[in-house]
Amino acid sequence: MENTTNLAALATEARNPRTQNIDQLPTLDMVRLINDEDAKVAAAVAAVLPQIAQAIDAIAERFQQGGRLFYTGAGTSGRLGVLDASECPPTFSVSPDLFHAIIAGGDTALRKSSEQSEDSPEQGAADLAAAGITAQDALIGIAASGRTPYVLGALTHARSHNALTVALTCVPNSAMAAVADISIAPVTGPEILTGSTRMKAGTATKLVLNMISTGVMIKTGAVYGNLMVNMQTTNAKLVDRAQRIIMAATGVDQLTAAKLLTEAGNIKTAIVMQKLSLDRINAEAKLAAHNGILSALLRKSQAATSLPASESD
Repeated sequence: MENTTNLAALATEARNPRTQNIDQLPTLDMVRLINDEDAKVAAAVAAVLPQIAQAIDAIAERFQQGGRLFYTGAGTSGRLGVLDASECPPTFSVSPDLFHAIIAGGDTALRKSSEQSEDSPEQGAADLAAAGITAQDALIGIAASGRTPYVLGALTHARSHNALTVALTCVPNSAMAAVADISIAPVTGPEILTGSTRMKAGTATKLVLNMISTGVMIKTGAVYGNLMVNMQTTNAKLVDRAQRIIMAATGVDQLTAAKLLTEAGNIKTAIVMQKLSLDRINAEAKLAAHNGILSALLRKSQAATSLPASESD
């Protein structure tokens, strides 16, 4: 473990001079100051967009080869990883096995803090090993400080198994960056409350995780345009949204969209049935032949219909 001098040198642990008297401010001025500090987060994330794009492409490539994405972290970082992993299956209708989130201290740490759990690199490695990470997979290690022992242990274990490793931190040149294939480090600076990385660092982490998981799912065909065509229709609100997605993609009215959704069983198949005038079995076969990527299928079909008959035969 690193000593207090090393920790004190981290920007995420520094005292913010702009907020030193925040406890004495009128409430409106207090929240304005918090908002001003939060406004800096987007710029910090913008500075690392090339690294985020690199991670998206690398993880998408792993997915296309049958790999999975793991997240690991402690405290707020771990909870944000769990949040991102848990939201992907219902949003994109993918198997929960595709996203695995591990938090130091186990699932009880989601509600009850377990800070002491973050100090063991051995436990980080053991928890990841128990989850069964392989060379096909990818791991995002998350820690605002860039030096959490639990996460370092997990990253080292993943790298030893030739998994893709991504370090997501909020400090430059971190210990985690040194053991990862890709380093993403939005530098958010001193927190509003000294050391409270659930604030600016947590917001930056959430933004980056949103980009990565969404970008990977776009790359692997879960999105058509900006429509969530893989979405599960598990309640009345989502059925209504699914019908509106079909309407937007095909131009049909809601009654027709509802009928298509019932016949197709899912949004993607419904769109293919309508746009290509196919029954469900043939629509599903077409999608399977294009790895479920709706835009690729429709582009190819459109190109084929635009060719002269002699060229399209």
